[in-house]
Amino acid sequence: MSNLFETLENKLEQSNKHIVFPESLDERIVTAASKLGASGILMPVLIGEKSAIKRCAEEVGVDVSSCKIINPTDFPEFDLMVETFVERRKGKVTNEDARKILLDENYFGTMLVYMNQADGLVSGAAHSTADTVRPALQIIKTKEGVKKTSGVFIMVRGDEKYVFADCAINIAPDSQDLAEIAVESAETAKLFDVDPRIAMLSFSTMGSAKSAETEKVVDAITIAKEKNTELVIDGEFQFDAAFVPAVAEKKAPNSILTGDANVFIFPSLEAGNIGYKIAQRLGGFEAVGPILQGLNQPVNDLSRGCSAEDVYKLALITAAQADK
Repeated sequence: MSNLFETLENKLEQSNKHIVFPESLDERIVTAASKLGASGILMPVLIGEKSAIKRCAEEVGVDVSSCKIINPTDFPEFDLMVETFVERRKGKVTNEDARKILLDENYFGTMLVYMNQADGLVSGAAHSTADTVRPALQIIKTKEGVKKTSGVFIMVRGDEKYVFADCAINIAPDSQDLAEIAVESAETAKLFDVDPRIAMLSFSTMGSAKSAETEKVVDAITIAKEKNTELVIDGEFQFDAAFVPAVAEKKAPNSILTGDANVFIFPSLEAGNIGYKIAQRLGGFEAVGPILQGLNQPVNDLSRGCSAEDVYKLALITAAQADK
């Protein structure tokens, strides 16, 4: 695992990316921000009242002098932010509403990213996924051609690295959703020096069973290839046919994948969530994520049970997403 993040640290060394942390009174956040700021790899931006943040840091025993601190209540460009937010929401909020909403640290931090005063945001240590993702969807929004954001995990064991998606966001993706997830997952894979070879998973391999569920996966492959003609993608596969060369040779002898897939697209959130947890708990893989993809600018969601080390790692990933 250390090699994965050492690579990211080396890539980001001169990038000077600014990453926003709205939850600046959480000891895990200030601990990670202190380490990131001192390293010079990126600039942590802590949201809140300066004296309260410094007091929190002192209680934890860390130094945040290398971090940038912004207080929404005395932010010199707050009026411009309100005006920009109202315009972005296209009349769904009034000026008065915007002033209240933007005192919320997640909304304020997301607007900093949208206004290019920061490069990405990491939240979720003390907030729900909805509290983190909602401002991103309302303000930053998904990239052109992408209707929904999705969540991937990088599964790491020794030198092995695989991408599992979607394991975090979309409960019942349709063919269009699955195609988007595949295309975006390929881009995420490249951030981690994984040359994407994408397997679209199912309970069937190459037509061994036919149902609406398998046809959905087959249709997604066609759509994904239309979106990106350079994708190395095939399916539908049962997992063993995508991963074990001997099984691939028997079940899918004509596939461009020969049991060497490294990006796995699950047909539903149910399957993806179960799959990554089995790999994590029974297979001894470390699950890095969820990493949100498909947004115009990076926003990532922590688990509320995260450690300071998790915060540190996700900040590196967020900065790498901004750097691509």
